[in-house]
Amino acid sequence: MNQNNREEAIDLEALKKDPQFQENLKRLEGEMKAERSIAKGYQLLDAKLLMEAEQEEINEIFTFIVNEAFDRLAELLSRGEKFDMADPEQWATARAVYEHGIQRYSENDLKGAREIFLILYYLITEKELRDAMMIHSAAVAAGHDFDSFIENLADVRSINPNDATAFFITSFVQPPDILLQMFAKEVAEGEALLAKMEENSKASNEE
Repeated sequence: MNQNNREEAIDLEALKKDPQFQENLKRLEGEMKAERSIAKGYQLLDAKLLMEAEQEEINEIFTFIVNEAFDRLAELLSRGEKFDMADPEQWATARAVYEHGIQRYSENDLKGAREIFLILYYLITEKELRDAMMIHSAAVAAGHDFDSFIENLADVRSINPNDATAFFITSFVQPPDILLQMFAKEVAEGEALLAKMEENSKASNEE
């Protein structure tokens, strides 16, 4: 272990024993629950992962994030609103839904993953992210499993960790417009599914 690594390990151990830091974590957790804040949930999750907390603690925070995110998603859909990605809470909500979709994809739940990516496409207004979500959905529909998507379509090497959208895969081996043309059939099917969903939603709201 070099000197820098030793210093990092010492700092981590010091933080674990620092009463002020632990108090800050408790306050953050209280605010997360009181405000139902997904953004603060991610802050707490990052801190707990850094501190190598017990898996049970990690799972509890992650469950909170996912449950809150899908509650918010249902509210947005019922009100006919879109994500405002400039709002930290809505951005965190979209991130949580996306990460759940990726988890579904990696577990080979192709139907569930495709639906999540399509809903994100429907609710996100930024073109780069919208196109990326449609590419995700179309890739699933075209028969790419998760490993194939990562190895053959996504360009994960170009991800910039300092980019706020780095949690979303938006870089691909081909320009997005080319991929959308390649997946024209799957894109059309996805848009038809969304149109049907919107029609059903309007019908249920009118009842």
